[in-house]
Amino acid sequence: WWVAGPAAPRRRKAFQRPAGLLRGEPAGAGPRGTPRGASRLASGCHTDLNVLLNIQEIISDNCVVIFSKTTCFYCKMAKKLFEGMNVNYTAVELDVNKNGSQFQDILEQMTGGRTVPRVFVNGTFVGGATDTQRLHEEGKLLPLVHQCQVRRKS
Repeated sequence: WWVAGPAAPRRRKAFQRPAGLLRGEPAGAGPRGTPRGASRLASGCHTDLNVLLNIQEIISDNCVVIFSKTTCFYCKMAKKLFEGMNVNYTAVELDVNKNGSQFQDILEQMTGGRTVPRVFVNGTFVGGATDTQRLHEEGKLLPLVHQCQVRRKS
């Protein structure tokens, strides 16, 4: 009979973010005015391009955007964080949005991750719930929000 030897250590593949779509970059237009992420969409997919443009419009029109799912614990955590800071946010609930799956696919291309929440502040992807919580604990989150609010008033 066969006896297994010691298991080989499992290695995680290093994750590489798509070029031009790094965390901390604005979610705005890419080179030559093309929407960031548009080059990664299959040619002829007008629906995907419309969803991408919709996402970018939501991000640019709001200081804080949380792409979320209604039953997700971490999504609720991110929302409570902003509520506790008395900061208005826009939540896009992907599980009740008819294009939610497409939103999530494109957010993955834009941010390098598919999980929710995907939190954007002042047009910049800041991460998920724990990343956002960490920024708050470091005192870096509120200045980003205030920077956006001041920019919108002027």
